Amino acid sequence: MLLSFKPFFIKKSPLACITALGLSLSLSGCQQANTDTQKAQQPSQAAAPMPQTQQVSTAGKPVVYQVFTRLYGNTNTTNKPWGTIADNGVGKFSDFTDTALQDIKSLGTTHVWYTGVPHHAVINDYTHIGISDDDPDVVKGRAGSPYAVKDYYNVNPDLATNPANRLAEFEALIERTHANGMQVIIDIVPNHIARNYHSVSAPKGEQDFGANDDTTQIYSKHNNFYYVIGEDFAVPDAPNGYAPLGGDANPLSDGKFTESPAKCTGNGSRLAKPDANDWYETVKINYGVKPDGSHDYPTLPAEYASKTAAEHLAFWQAQAADDIPDSWRKFERIAQYWLAKGVDGFRYDMAEMVPVEFWSYLNSHIKHTNPNAFILAEVYNPNLYRDYIHLGKMDYLYDKVDLYDSLKAIIQGKASTAVIATVQAKVSDIEQHMLHFLENHDEQRINTTDFAGNAFNALPAMVVSTTLSRSPTLLYFGQDVGEQGAQMAGFGQPTRTSIFDYVGVPAHQRWMNNGKFDGGQSTQDEKALRAYYQRLLSLSHNAPALTGDYAELDTLQRQQHTQGYDDQVFAFSRYNVEQQLIIASNFSQTEPKAFTLTLPKTLIEQWQVVENVTLMDLLAQQPYEHDLILDNNDHASVQMQLQPLQSVVLELTQKH
Repeated sequence: MLLSFKPFFIKKSPLACITALGLSLSLSGCQQANTDTQKAQQPSQAAAPMPQTQQVSTAGKPVVYQVFTRLYGNTNTTNKPWGTIADNGVGKFSDFTDTALQDIKSLGTTHVWYTGVPHHAVINDYTHIGISDDDPDVVKGRAGSPYAVKDYYNVNPDLATNPANRLAEFEALIERTHANGMQVIIDIVPNHIARNYHSVSAPKGEQDFGANDDTTQIYSKHNNFYYVIGEDFAVPDAPNGYAPLGGDANPLSDGKFTESPAKCTGNGSRLAKPDANDWYETVKINYGVKPDGSHDYPTLPAEYASKTAAEHLAFWQAQAADDIPDSWRKFERIAQYWLAKGVDGFRYDMAEMVPVEFWSYLNSHIKHTNPNAFILAEVYNPNLYRDYIHLGKMDYLYDKVDLYDSLKAIIQGKASTAVIATVQAKVSDIEQHMLHFLENHDEQRINTTDFAGNAFNALPAMVVSTTLSRSPTLLYFGQDVGEQGAQMAGFGQPTRTSIFDYVGVPAHQRWMNNGKFDGGQSTQDEKALRAYYQRLLSLSHNAPALTGDYAELDTLQRQQHTQGYDDQVFAFSRYNVEQQLIIASNFSQTEPKAFTLTLPKTLIEQWQVVENVTLMDLLAQQPYEHDLILDNNDHASVQMQLQPLQSVVLELTQKH
């Protein structure tokens, strides 16, 4: 969408914050770590299971490192608004060297989500290799939206050293990622595709979306698109003086785009001339949902919520061939294409805008091919979570609307930490499926006045987000060094690193240090922050208790009016037979907190604690100054002294 521009300023993170958190500036840990086509009329048959040649340890919680691929390796610091590749540079697949990948792995990473890989519309001339030019009137930014895919059977030519060899270069990156002990995730965007979709790389016999559509009908089950009959598409009116490419001349930039009849727009707009805030650069995919909201595909029985992916696959294989909409088959073949190339999983954009039955169909086919495939979906409606997990066979959904939004409000002083226990209780039956994050490409950078003020103010929230449940943690590149996203890149606005234009990412570039990935140009704050993230996320993946049970300790402290325990403090436990942890965080940016944390008798009994226990702070990597003390009623307590913004992860280390 078109976004308004507004100036802002960023406070420098105070070096004093490093001392308060007890962060080490040593980079020794970092340096050590651097060391055949289906016919539409035939029933879809799942491919044979793939041999698994590279495995990532599944013993701990997954850590997903999201990297915006075109920005990651870019060393150009010009950052000219609306700049071209020649002006501002662009990162390449080849920038992900073994050194770079080991640096990513040092953050506990198990899966790398390479964002923006499928070939989407871009404003660059690749006609010499058979790629048509894209019209700036239906492209957002100069580099284009990664969610307006133009060719699902190839990759973004901007990312290749030799664009004609782009697919082979990405295949080599898949191999390098595997060789460095991590798995590969890419985006699939089933809800919409680019207005000018055309594949030059599709397998023989595979036809483009819309190639066989009956364009005299608003809707037909096997049409890939919805049509505005009798009207041609018109480019939206531009608000606030907006001009494509910032007003730079381009032969195709004339306020027109030929499309007759007009197709319905990606966000569901049925207007031949969508609004500037609609997803006008994309067209909506038809999944057999009629314009009145009724559907034209088999209904998945409710009891399939408790059935396996194999049982879901058998259900779909038993359906008549004509009952499966053509769009379903097209996307199933796309997924199989990438699985065959070694991709290990997918992130689905705006999954809730696509029927649950389609996800059952697609994901059961994927899981047949690769039972360990990592499947993550963007769903924002909590009322739909369980349907998309149990009926849609998703592995993970974003925990955005509840946990992320709550943590952001706490950081900003707009909510009590008590809300954490409340929102976690809402998903207690599906907590292992709710992926946690504090940044991604859609959200504001932490290190802005609109979010946390500085990167350190969010560390207690990051500890809670990372350790609260059995779910994976997602880290967005640059988050670990306090990237601000302050550049006026072109389309869009600051506080989010641009996904539409060519731009450098300054804090990340300083850490990258021209490919050395040693923090050689980083500030002391950035180095300290990076070391903290390394410890926290490595702990997240490696601590056995974090795959175990959760005990909320917040309510008890409030019920007994624990002195010093207030709306800026949160405590809980994570435990299993191997390890018992007490985790407490002080969200206050200025005030230390001192209180006696009480642990209930039921928890102590499960831990089988019979005498006093010493504690090790796994974040500080040193013994904790206070022991866990048993009282006469078999409750336990521990003295907590938390500095501003400090968190402790205390492990029971020795039973006397």
